[in-house]
Amino acid sequence: MQRRPNNAGFTYLALLFFVAIAGVFAASVGMIWSTESQRGKEQLLIYVGGQYRKAIESYYEKTPGTVKQYPKDLNDLLYDKRQAGTVRHLRRSYIDPITDSADWGIVHAPDGGIMGVYSKSQKRPLKTNHLPVPIPISTPAETYSQWRFAFSPNSSK
Repeated sequence: MQRRPNNAGFTYLALLFFVAIAGVFAASVGMIWSTESQRGKEQLLIYVGGQYRKAIESYYEKTPGTVKQYPKDLNDLLYDKRQAGTVRHLRRSYIDPITDSADWGIVHAPDGGIMGVYSKSQKRPLKTNHLPVPIPISTPAETYSQWRFAFSPNSSK
């Protein structure tokens, strides 16, 4: 009688290696997806923050009379009651893409109004240097909350 070689151990070992390689591959795909997702949220935050900054600038510049004012509330950007007609400096309110919340941090103006917004997220951004123009920051950002989208009439546009 001939004995067959025992291949069951080899098949089991090959299956274990396959599962391990598939796990490593899935983890790397997850990391890439997470990084790309965060990068997309950063770009959206820059866009939305820029929209708020432009709306605050528009509100400030279109103040009737000689004394310029900042909005007292973010809703003032949606419908400016100081004007005779309907004036919308911002078409809609935005949520913070990093926190998925409508709760923005507020940069207060000297007159008590709102001169800017920022994310309340304490997460570390991927982009820390060479930020776009609406974010005046001179040192590397440690958190998203350091990205301030503020309008100051004395700053360059």
